[in-house]
Amino acid sequence: MAGGAELDDDDIVAGINVTPLVDVCLVLVIIFMVTAPLMSDPVIKVTLPKAHAEKGEEADKLTLTLGKDGQVALDYTIYKDMVMLEDDLKVKLAQSQSKVVILRADEDALHGRLTDLMAKAKDAGAQSLTIATEQKK
Repeated sequence: MAGGAELDDDDIVAGINVTPLVDVCLVLVIIFMVTAPLMSDPVIKVTLPKAHAEKGEEADKLTLTLGKDGQVALDYTIYKDMVMLEDDLKVKLAQSQSKVVILRADEDALHGRLTDLMAKAKDAGAQSLTIATEQKK
C-alpha cells in the first residue's frame, strides 16, 4: 500500500468515557448528604426534658409532638383541630404493626395537654406509649 495510511487495530478507541458519569454521581451523593438531615427535622421544635435512658429503636412508630405553645403534630403534619388529629391517629395506628406512639413534648409544655394526648393515643389504639427525652450529660 503505497501512499495510504494503514489502520491498525490498536488505534481504534472502543471505550466509554466514565469520568462525566462519576462526576454526576458524586454531585448527587453530595446533594443527598446535605438534604438528608433536613428531612429528619421535626415539624415543631421542642426542648426535650433530660433523663437517664437508653436509646430505643422502633421500626414502625408514630410520633406525636407537643410544642410549648400547645401546637400538636402527628409525624410531620401540624393539627389545629383535635378531631382531625384523632381521626388520622386512628387510621395510622390501624396501619401500624407495632402500634407504638412516641410522645415528644417540650419541657415547658403543659402536663395536662400531654396527658390528654396520651389518652387520645390510647383511645385510638396505641398499645405502647414512649416519652422522648434527651440524654443527661
